[in-house]
Amino acid sequence: MDEPSENSNEGDDTAVGRVVRDFVDRLSDEHRMLVALKAQLYDGTWEPMLNDLQNRLAGKPYIFKLINRINDDIERIQEMQKFEEEHDINLADYVEPL
Repeated sequence: MDEPSENSNEGDDTAVGRVVRDFVDRLSDEHRMLVALKAQLYDGTWEPMLNDLQNRLAGKPYIFKLINRINDDIERIQEMQKFEEEHDINLADYVEPL
C-alpha cells in the first residue's frame, strides 16, 4: 500500500477532512499557485502576501511581483484564509507542490 505523501491528508475521514478535501479539489490553478507561493515565499502566512499585493496596487514598494490579476488574487487569498481559519488548517498541507 502506498504511504501518503507529506502534504497528503487523504486518510482523514473526519467531517472536517472531507470538507477540506472537497475545498482543495475545487481550487483553481490560480488558487493553488497562491497556496504554493504562501508556503514557499511568505513563510506559510497570508498577511505578507496580501501586504505585497496591496502595496503594489498603491504604488508602494513590494517584495514579489505576482501576476497581473492583483484584485483577483487578493479575493482568492481572503477566501482561502477564511477557510483555513474556519477549519483550523493550512491548505499547504493539502495542496501538492507545483
